[in-house]
Amino acid sequence: METLHVELGEVRGFRQTLNSYQLLAIGVGTTIGAGIFVLSGQAAAKYSGPSIIISFLITGVIALLSSLSHSELGAMMPSAGSVYTYTYVALGEYLAWFIGWNSGLLYLFAVLTLAVSWSNHVVLLVDIVSDYNVTNMIVKAPVAWNEDSENFYVTGQAINLPAIAITIAITILLIIGIRQTAIVNLVLVVIKIIILLIFIFACCKYVDRKNYHPFFPPNKGLFSEYGVTGMLQACTYVFFANVGFDSVSTVAQEVRAPERSLPIAIIGSTIISSLLYIGVCTVMVGLVPYNLLDSDSPLAEAIKATPYGLWLSIIMNLGAIAGLTTVTLTLMLSQTRIFYAMANDGLLPQIFARIHHKRATPWLSILIIGLFCTIFSGICPVDILGETTSIGTLITYIFVHITVIVMRYTHGDMQRPFKVPFGSWLIPTIGSLLCILLMKSITKTTGFRFLVWTALGQIIYFSYGFWHSKQRKLIKSASITSAVEILPTEAIVSEQYTQNGVELDLASENTENAV
Repeated sequence: METLHVELGEVRGFRQTLNSYQLLAIGVGTTIGAGIFVLSGQAAAKYSGPSIIISFLITGVIALLSSLSHSELGAMMPSAGSVYTYTYVALGEYLAWFIGWNSGLLYLFAVLTLAVSWSNHVVLLVDIVSDYNVTNMIVKAPVAWNEDSENFYVTGQAINLPAIAITIAITILLIIGIRQTAIVNLVLVVIKIIILLIFIFACCKYVDRKNYHPFFPPNKGLFSEYGVTGMLQACTYVFFANVGFDSVSTVAQEVRAPERSLPIAIIGSTIISSLLYIGVCTVMVGLVPYNLLDSDSPLAEAIKATPYGLWLSIIMNLGAIAGLTTVTLTLMLSQTRIFYAMANDGLLPQIFARIHHKRATPWLSILIIGLFCTIFSGICPVDILGETTSIGTLITYIFVHITVIVMRYTHGDMQRPFKVPFGSWLIPTIGSLLCILLMKSITKTTGFRFLVWTALGQIIYFSYGFWHSKQRKLIKSASITSAVEILPTEAIVSEQYTQNGVELDLASENTENAV
């Protein structure tokens, strides 16, 4: 723990430039994106019907409980490693690797999914504002996934060019600097919040209450399709929408006064996002029957029930593009900071911890991750990874709750600028149980993908991280030092015994001579 505080005090090449507003914008910017602009309508049409409102309410409560635990740990240990660092301190290196690798899954898959979703909205905007039909050869991956038969098939297309373009642009912006990244993000966050408020207040008077009935459509014989169980399945599906507030803590070493700013930004972004989600969903499912919302742009479909016509659809698509841009930007930012912390501990190659002396950014890490995302978002069917991101988020939140409980006992005397209310057990326990409840709705295919990712992580850890761990090297060095210190002691004792033996021999000889 003392080593951690020394490292935090050194800041390690980062510049503490972010203020509270920029930090809050990072939290909101990461959270509000595909969850509301894409997944909300699809979840209502496939799983829950109008009860999607309850799904977002439940996931909002789970996210709020997790944000309280995040706030306590973030204010106590403002580190770029976020939950990885908290787990390292409380539960040890191996579990820290697991959660750090899992966070890599969360952010990496989310970036890939969002880049493809961004591409879809750009194509949709071009179709709305002009008669030009964008050829699928440059906006679709050559391989896709069939959900019904659960296998891959060749699409006959070439590449997803818009997804590649946005990934390259974000990579360049992240390399330029955290200050420039925060300013761009803040502007885009303000734009998308205004657009969502326009949707709510402009369309609420055209809501047809008949569309809310039945609120829980009858179950169709499957756990995931309608009824209360369908609503729970929708919770798991849209939990991807709550990925975000935890990204605030990954830039903790680049924030002024993190002890005060982090809890405000983490909890504030969670509340703002949840209120907007519930408001937008309430209006959306009230405008049209829920079965019409299975679209890449469900808000645009809902607007067709209003007299506003083309102009509001254009605005909503612009809002979706702005929202998806901020989420992709801040998630990739978080990814690089997590890898920086892991490399700083020796669990990943040092190239991921190298900071540019002028830009104060881990530029090589950004470049490598950006290149990876560019290639895979352009040629792979990454749109199937959304639910895999949800399971990664749920596991991360469970570890955060457990860490709060453990730290209250192992580091009870440590200063806490913010504390989870109602004691060390109540909220972390309830939050963990709710996360486990949602995990029960994970599909077998998603679980299999997660296990494959975890197995890959084990291979990397035991082939590289275990042997290059700085903690293990320090322990080994300390044991060698102790052994070296013992040797002189043994030599002194041996010398004393020798001297004593010589003295005894002399005394014996003198006695004989006297006799």
